[in-house]
Amino acid sequence: MRKPLTLALILAASLGLAACDKASEDKAEDAREHAENAQEQMNDAAKENQKAIEDANEAAQERAKEAQEAAPPATPSPAPQQ
Repeated sequence: MRKPLTLALILAASLGLAACDKASEDKAEDAREHAENAQEQMNDAAKENQKAIEDANEAAQERAKEAQEAAPPATPSPAPQQ
């Protein structure tokens, strides 16, 4: 009598654990997908940041060029006469 009861309890526990295991596999898969999405978003953000840096450098170079063109050429001023 004791052996069939023990066997039934082991079988029930095994089935219960097997049912729980599927959910944990799904959660692990979801976590992996979220990690992949986060990595892709980080890569996209890094690319956008690099583009912004390049645009800022280009704008600074253009401003420097415009300022140089707008400034009158430097001519030596005559020495004051006494």
